[in-house]
Amino acid sequence: MKEKTESYAEATQQIIAITQGEQNLIAVMATFSCILATEFPGNIWTGFYIVDKENPNELVVGPYQGTIGCLRILMGKGVCGTAAHTGVTQVVSDVHEFPGHIACDSRSASEIVVPVYNAERRLIAVLDIDNPRIGAFDKTDKIALESLVEQVFGK
Repeated sequence: MKEKTESYAEATQQIIAITQGEQNLIAVMATFSCILATEFPGNIWTGFYIVDKENPNELVVGPYQGTIGCLRILMGKGVCGTAAHTGVTQVVSDVHEFPGHIACDSRSASEIVVPVYNAERRLIAVLDIDNPRIGAFDKTDKIALESLVEQVFGK
């Protein structure tokens, strides 16, 4: 079994190579979530919630891989809404201990959510990844995912 850092390195290389030069955010997000889900098959949800252009106080489900997701999440609510509202990556070891956690899939036990900014430093989405195992995400995930999001969306 590969080390987590090796999996992130391979995923990063693939995502950057495939999405380089692509201007359509939906296409980039779809490819991004597909590659991460393939590289980390233990996760049950890998994808994006996009800031709704018509209602910027809500996130709306975007491209993802996995089971059903919530259609909309209010800014400041749940793990995704908190990451979007604060601009800080949320690494949640046990979602059942997170105040106001929104259970889109009852199997979710741990979660990481990374704010996604464009080149103008405007929040455009959050990257959300759920795992059925408590404690699945750590500092390695945080560093790798923040770097990958910045490389792909922040330039």
